[in-house]
Amino acid sequence: MLTKPRLGFRPRVSTEGPQRQLSEKSRPELWGQLVAGIFSLPGVQERHSQVSPPTSRGVFLTDLASERSAETSLAPGQRLEPVHVHGVDDTSIHVCLPAERGHRLTELGWAEPHQYGDTGCEFLIYGPRTTAELEVVLTIVAESLDFARGNTERMSH
Repeated sequence: MLTKPRLGFRPRVSTEGPQRQLSEKSRPELWGQLVAGIFSLPGVQERHSQVSPPTSRGVFLTDLASERSAETSLAPGQRLEPVHVHGVDDTSIHVCLPAERGHRLTELGWAEPHQYGDTGCEFLIYGPRTTAELEVVLTIVAESLDFARGNTERMSH
């Protein structure tokens, strides 16, 4: 999957507290489409995040409850949580991806490393500003779910 560069400036992101996006956020209706799109992916279940503020939604897999390795979960040692979606006041998401892929998305302007990441595979993905960006972000989420399942052959670096 080849990803094009994200246009425009990077959003401002918090430097302390829970990592969150401070500018360039999704409009509420686009954020709603993001949430709906994520939770309509096959084999996905919505629950409270184990590690993110209460306004966030944890993304869990119905076919895999335990992590293959710590790199695939935002909550290592707990139930597998490869992705969580931050609330409408933030609109970014956190995902786990192979480090090379996450760094490539960072170079392309879609992501930045998680400020509290433990494994180097945790990334903040900026909230989409347009429908075209929404499609890219949903693809990145699907890649994270594939990574959690051990299916990485569709990812490009």
